[in-house]
Amino acid sequence: MRTYRVKEIFYSLQGEGCRTGVPAVFIRFSGCNLRCAWCDTDFSTYTELTAEEIVAKAQQLTKGPGYAILTGGEPSLQVDAHLLDALHQAGYQVAIETNGTHPLPAGVDWITCSPKEGSTLTLRYADEVKVVYTGINPEHWRANIESPNWLLQPLDKNGHNNTTDVVEYILTHPTWRLSLQTHKLIGLR
Repeated sequence: MRTYRVKEIFYSLQGEGCRTGVPAVFIRFSGCNLRCAWCDTDFSTYTELTAEEIVAKAQQLTKGPGYAILTGGEPSLQVDAHLLDALHQAGYQVAIETNGTHPLPAGVDWITCSPKEGSTLTLRYADEVKVVYTGINPEHWRANIESPNWLLQPLDKNGHNNTTDVVEYILTHPTWRLSLQTHKLIGLR
């Protein structure tokens, strides 16, 4: 029976991007093909769960159908049609937060791509592209992926962030929108 390496499953509000404030069950997968300096997830521990166990845990937390966000690490390394079907059959709308370097199975309801400098995208469309601003001009991503929503997010590392730089960039490049990690600002998980 197929299992997935799951770091954690929890219920909270979406804290960033176009769907900020939406209640969701987060299914965080362990492992990633990139090693971003600002990553805030320890992938050394995880639990092997089947799709049915993941759905059961989600249902315990949400008390019914709702919104499920597949995140990580890099969820595209593990997520497959079987897991998507199980979540859909349980009544969940399924979103994924991916770095865009691996293909996604069909059936994801909302795709958030957060590309990383130095990586090569295989994903060609996302419902939103959310770039963590490191000071490098993010415009080159537009040639690699199509999206109706382009968001720029400050880099938040060790108590230092570059929000002022992001705001200045957006003011001079108004096709971008600001994405803040509101869950961190208000003390949510």
